Parts: sequence; C-alpha cells; structure tokens
Amino acid sequence: MSLDRSVLAFAGAMVLLSVVLTYWVSPLFIWFTVFIGLNLLQSAFTGFCPAAAFFRWLGIKPGTAF
Repeated sequence: MSLDRSVLAFAGAMVLLSVVLTYWVSPLFIWFTVFIGLNLLQSAFTGFCPAAAFFRWLGIKPGTAF
C-alpha cells in the first residue's frame, strides 16, 4: 500500500471512529471530528500532513500526492 492510500485510509478510519465515539460515548467527541477536518484542510493548503510524515517514518513507500 502506498503512502497516499495509507493516509486516506487512516483519515477515513479516524472520521468513522469519531462518529462512533460521538454517537455512543459522548457528544463532545464531535471536536475530534472537527480536529480531523481542520487537519485535512491544512494539509490541502500547506502540503504538510503529520500522518504522512509518520507513515513515511514507518517506511511506507511514497505515492504521488505526498
């Protein structure tokens, strides 16, 4: 799996996790969803993605987007 697909899969899993936590644990977990959305927006504008940096550190091969 390439770095691009890893980041997208991780972001999707985190969004789903935050929705589940918001529904079943506490409505305050909506802020986790907000954080994920803001992180996605900043990476779109700056080109820096903390998750991509972490996955790169783990040795996942880069794709074309990051």
